[in-house]
Amino acid sequence: MKRNNCIYHICFALLSVLLVMACANRGVGPQGGPKDETPPKMVKETPPNGAVDYHEKKIEITFDEYLQMNDVANQVLISPPQQRPPDVRAVGKKVTVTFDEDLRDSTTYTIDFGSSICDNNERNALKGYFYAFSTGPEIDTLQIGGLLINAENLNPVANVYVGIHQNHADSAFEKQPFTRIARTDDKGMFTIQNIHRGSYRVYALNDMSRDFLYQPGEGIAMYDSLVTPTIRLEGQIDTLFLADTVIAKLDSIRLDSIPHDTLGHYWDSIVSKTVTVYEPQDLLLFYFEEDKQRHYFIRCLRDEPHFFELIFAAPQDSLPQLTAIPFLPKDTLPVAVDSPSTDSLTNDSLRVDSIRWTDYACYQPSTHNDTIVVWLTDSAVIMQDTIAFYMTYMMTDSVYDLVPQTDTVYAVYRAPHLSDKAKAEIEKKKAQEKSVLKLKHNASASFEIYDSLRVTSPTPIKSFASEMIHLEQRVDTIFKPLKIQPIMVDSSHMEVVIPFTVEPEKEYRLRIDSAAFTDVYNVCNEELMSNLKVRSLEEYSTLIVKMENIDYRARIQLLNEKDKVIRELPVSDEGARFENLAPTSYYMRLYIDLNGDGHWTTGDWLKHRQPEPVYYFPSKMTLRANWDFEETFDINAKPLLEQKPGELRSAADNKKK
Repeated sequence: MKRNNCIYHICFALLSVLLVMACANRGVGPQGGPKDETPPKMVKETPPNGAVDYHEKKIEITFDEYLQMNDVANQVLISPPQQRPPDVRAVGKKVTVTFDEDLRDSTTYTIDFGSSICDNNERNALKGYFYAFSTGPEIDTLQIGGLLINAENLNPVANVYVGIHQNHADSAFEKQPFTRIARTDDKGMFTIQNIHRGSYRVYALNDMSRDFLYQPGEGIAMYDSLVTPTIRLEGQIDTLFLADTVIAKLDSIRLDSIPHDTLGHYWDSIVSKTVTVYEPQDLLLFYFEEDKQRHYFIRCLRDEPHFFELIFAAPQDSLPQLTAIPFLPKDTLPVAVDSPSTDSLTNDSLRVDSIRWTDYACYQPSTHNDTIVVWLTDSAVIMQDTIAFYMTYMMTDSVYDLVPQTDTVYAVYRAPHLSDKAKAEIEKKKAQEKSVLKLKHNASASFEIYDSLRVTSPTPIKSFASEMIHLEQRVDTIFKPLKIQPIMVDSSHMEVVIPFTVEPEKEYRLRIDSAAFTDVYNVCNEELMSNLKVRSLEEYSTLIVKMENIDYRARIQLLNEKDKVIRELPVSDEGARFENLAPTSYYMRLYIDLNGDGHWTTGDWLKHRQPEPVYYFPSKMTLRANWDFEETFDINAKPLLEQKPGELRSAADNKKK
């Protein structure tokens, strides 16, 4: 029995071990440990970080694991900036930096690796790693820092260079690379390190050309005053030997005021615990883009035979002048144009027209005047696959002055390659569409009291008969006609406005007789009738804004949740009164209209003019229907950087993501 009990206990023990092992290995295959989230660690620098009198062109940094480099061109930043970027690469556990330029004498070099150094497996990035060395006997250690914000909306501006110039002349910004540079982070913060003693000009530059020089059209910021970097020691200094003088128990001392030789000789004599503070660290730069855009012609599009689009890089102040070319020899055709044998033209020349077709065209500028649609009204011109013409427009020269420019432009229509049946269907559909002019209007059962009644056409209007357009007001159970005088309101002849006195809660009826409108293709409209009812005043809100310490140059803007302007009014003695507002939530912004032109004005580099100041009302306003609300806007109630409501800042952050 004893032997059996022994065997029983042995079997029970073995079974228990097997059960424990099974429970410990419930997963399939090896489970591994926690995910590696640790970035690489530096273990050796050659030469050491902070080395002096170093003149070799190669830096070597060893880490504790295998590496890979990420987005070197945008992440690695070297100061002073290099015209020819160094070769930065990872080999095994080492990062090497090889300069492609001769190093300057007595210069401190700083390498900001950004987030470029990652481990090879999980791509964990090492952030905030800086490396510096000097080709002279000492390494510069001064620093300055601050914040770059958008001048118009006070949002932080990320990924923009901030640099300093030891040359105080204005021309240095345009003709010389920065003395030292940094890049703003996601919060708009920047720190320029390893600065030599002296005074500097400070600029920000969205360097599109990557030459570290200001080019017209690039976004910039400029600090108005010279900046002198300093070091301040905070804490108690028990003993500091300067020459033969003993200074005891000083709460703080500015080291920039001490002769450098003396400071360097006695630096180790500071024996107390102190905190080194680099100043200034609170520079505030206002980023702006000038009203200087490159004006040039981009291309001509002709998707339909009866119109083409002229696309420009910037809004045009005036319409371009088009002049038809009567004949175009075959050998001057662009490569993109089909051969004359496939064109509905003679074999030896490309006949455009025999008359000035431009006299029979209508021009429709876009909302921003950067695209102009040219509607062709001459059937002989519409039939041509290719139209060639001279176009004279205003283009910017090298100094951003607008000068006349004449180009030869080809408007080429390429018919789609379709079967005969498909072509017949398309032609039938077009014929049906062209047989009736389909007018649109904004008459509705919830017509806004501040709106105007508009009728729009999909094609330019050649003529309309005012007597065939009727507007009637409902009185009791019948509609009584109103005296109206419709007017054409835009140069493209595609919108007619019907002015009338809008009364709240009143009902109206719009009637347009058939053939009242005729477009440039002699297509007329069908009869149209629609009712509209004006909203009641009780459906709107009123916001009255007072200004603490009134500035008559101020203009107040109402904003939506996307930080877009809804309304704008100047400030008067009574403040600004916003009437007939939809009962919803709004935000508020104010700018000082220094030049009195009625809109926010950006900065100007040549005139050394900063953008006009902008302030935010610090909270959201939720309006209710049939209520008057009053708010006081005090631009000094909160510091500038704390004014913008958190919801608008969050919206800006989400937009960047």
